[in-house]
Amino acid sequence: MSNARFQARPATDQTGRPDFISIKNFGFWYGEKKALKSMTLDIPERQVVAFIGPSGCGKSTLLRNLNRMNDLVDGIRHEGDIAIKGQSIYDPGLEVISLRRRVGMVFQKSNPFPKSIYENVVFALRVMGVKNRAVLDEACETSLRKAALWDEVKDRLNDNALGLSGGQMQRLCIARAIANRPEILLMDEPCSALDPIATGKIEELIHELKAQFTIVIVTHSMQQAARVSDRTAFFYLGELIEYDTTEKIFMNPGQAQTEAYISGRFG
Repeated sequence: MSNARFQARPATDQTGRPDFISIKNFGFWYGEKKALKSMTLDIPERQVVAFIGPSGCGKSTLLRNLNRMNDLVDGIRHEGDIAIKGQSIYDPGLEVISLRRRVGMVFQKSNPFPKSIYENVVFALRVMGVKNRAVLDEACETSLRKAALWDEVKDRLNDNALGLSGGQMQRLCIARAIANRPEILLMDEPCSALDPIATGKIEELIHELKAQFTIVIVTHSMQQAARVSDRTAFFYLGELIEYDTTEKIFMNPGQAQTEAYISGRFG
């Protein structure tokens, strides 16, 4: 089976930035239930895009389609397309494993493996067959540094990761996700279980990581979306209501539904 890479030439938006992720007329069903209704939006490279909206609006469903995580659910189907760097993620010549190496994911609940901190970070590399200790050591340190965790754990890399604090475990999961050098990082409510101090550290980290990764984050916190994102998409009942720069969405939304949600009148 082909191990195709994303090599197609990306389109560009009106500002000249590449449309790194292009979602066109994308609809999605769980069985008979249509969860997403013909969504179209483009995500520029190395920006942070926040998906906001009430529970059940489709934001996590769309996020999980960006690396085809929903393929693991029975009875699903889609219409339309999602492309990364101009290549459809549904291209029959593209291995899903190859896609997921390039689209890392951090979940709502931190999920470190019951292994050492070191083995958590290098897990994906070991699965790929990397055995060179120097390569693994470098990947571990580099990823932990990028996740702003190295200074806190460098002297206890062999300790069980489950002994870390909640905020540290979530940053470890980010380090694990980026050790494989993905192009895109998906974050599904990464701070919902964290205290304000840990949340602040993750938000600072997101600002730093966007220099190297295209980041898509689902969040219930409009304040968080306003703090961390360059662009914001507002979803409601499976529809994309509005998508624009974060400043415009929060300061001058173009749709009455968006304004009502942001002002707290519903949701």
